[in-house]
Amino acid sequence: MYHKSIDFLLENAGPVIRYRLRREILKDLSESDEESLLHQIYDLPLFKKLADYVKPNGYIGSGMHSWDNWRGTVLHESPLQDGECAARLLSYYRIPKTHPYVRGFLSAMRNEETLQKEFSYIPPEITRYENRFEGLNSGNSLMALLYTMQAMLGAGDDHEDLLDFQEICLKGFRRVKEISSLADITKFNANAKRKYNYPYIESDEYFPDNYTVEMLAYTRSWRTDENIGMLADAINHINAIMKPDTNMHVRIKGKYMAPCFALVRPVRAFRSDLIHTITYRRLLTEIAMMGVGVKADVIRESVENVKEAIDKDGILRLQFDKPHNKRYSPENIQYPTPYTDVRLEADYKDKKALLCDLTYWAVEFLYLVSQCR
Repeated sequence: MYHKSIDFLLENAGPVIRYRLRREILKDLSESDEESLLHQIYDLPLFKKLADYVKPNGYIGSGMHSWDNWRGTVLHESPLQDGECAARLLSYYRIPKTHPYVRGFLSAMRNEETLQKEFSYIPPEITRYENRFEGLNSGNSLMALLYTMQAMLGAGDDHEDLLDFQEICLKGFRRVKEISSLADITKFNANAKRKYNYPYIESDEYFPDNYTVEMLAYTRSWRTDENIGMLADAINHINAIMKPDTNMHVRIKGKYMAPCFALVRPVRAFRSDLIHTITYRRLLTEIAMMGVGVKADVIRESVENVKEAIDKDGILRLQFDKPHNKRYSPENIQYPTPYTDVRLEADYKDKKALLCDLTYWAVEFLYLVSQCR
């Protein structure tokens, strides 16, 4: 292990990183230390803000990857008021399932009457709830979001519906292995008068995206050597056949939706000199969480690059001086939205805080890969 990196984190990181480092990697967290660190986490600004959005029925926030503005009316005081962002914060902070916020949120996401009420505050959400299973096979539905957030909260293996969704996620990766190009499963309407007239898949087509990756990353029931090997092969195949500029829609109820992070482009390996997108380290982490290890070429290449990028003091540094890197710098992250990477440090005024986030990511990533068979 990277002892200098770990020493740096234990000395300089905030409570979330120290909690996760000791609980998940070092595995040396005593009951009293865990209680102490959790109380420090509960006192962090974002966690305290989240408390304002917890409803009596257990649901947190309003909607799930939903409108924050509807016809001029501001619906969210902050991004954290969205249900998905709330779930991501609880997940990234590793708040225990026994905590009232997590327990209540999970219960609300599994109660049809509660969900129907929660998704009725504006007309589009009523329709969205009525069509909540449409697009499930490619992770592009409201239920895919609700299932994935439950998994991220640590409850993805204890409910029949979520076990079924795990199988759907696996089918998406099996499906992509069967094609030689995206054209094999997409359709194209040359006469369509849309601003972005991309090829599209039908709503019942199976296809992987970031949410189906997350569902598998945060669950265990599906894990067999055969399934893990299949996932590694599928990721390698995606990188072999997809083009860097590919775009695709999914057609749901006659409407053409931009699929949320569908894996229609190659997955980029980590580089310290180029930040490809705001979420690319997160995706690499979640692929590593699936257990594919270095069988996935992008993980093997990323491991080599991470090791080279860690300096002699054990710190991971990125090159932020280039214009593209400034645009996608993790320094810009404020909330745990689906469009950002993972930030665990509360305050970036201390220059070491960002280095702690980056270095913890490196340690976690290398650890996850080292645990693969």
